[in-house]
Amino acid sequence: MKKSKPDPTTIFTDIGGVLLTNGWDREGRKKAIRHFRLDPEETEERHHLTFDTYESGKISLSEYLKRLVFYTKRNFTEEEFRHFMFDQSKPFPEMLALIRGIKEKYGIKIAVVSNEGRELNDHRIRKFKLGEFVDFFISSCFVHYRKPDADIFKVALDIAQVPAEKVIYLEDRPLFVQVADTLGIRGILHLDFETTRLELAKVGWEVF
Repeated sequence: MKKSKPDPTTIFTDIGGVLLTNGWDREGRKKAIRHFRLDPEETEERHHLTFDTYESGKISLSEYLKRLVFYTKRNFTEEEFRHFMFDQSKPFPEMLALIRGIKEKYGIKIAVVSNEGRELNDHRIRKFKLGEFVDFFISSCFVHYRKPDADIFKVALDIAQVPAEKVIYLEDRPLFVQVADTLGIRGILHLDFETTRLELAKVGWEVF
């Protein structure tokens, strides 16, 4: 007789692309390049050479921006650039309501597993009140591992004190879903609100 999968007790979710827009993606940088009249090629090259270090929690946002933008004199301040950068974050209200609703209705543990730099992460948690329904934040800047490193998922399992087979993972990047799957974590590739809502309803978590 085939053994049925255990009922899940926990959601692991990304932030950028699932609950909120990405914090500092290519589109955001394009806007900044146009707004502040930066050199596109040099800015992108500098970003790719140093952003992983920032997301891993090894340098501050100020250090990242000095490498990205303020390696030379500018006619705008770091504070102005930082404000513009933070302003790129927007919520996905339906997804936020869905995860909040599941938490409230079913008492499910919610853990964020995300690649984010500390200051941007702190801003997004505060501004969008993620701490009101998220139990654990396993952010790359806190644990010094970044997805797709499997160790970030291992740390998340340890912190949440839950076996992998009891976790549902919401993520918009197929590679990260595949890496989590190697640990026995069931992934739902997030495409949009409606498909994710239906997939979670199949698990037994129906809110809307």
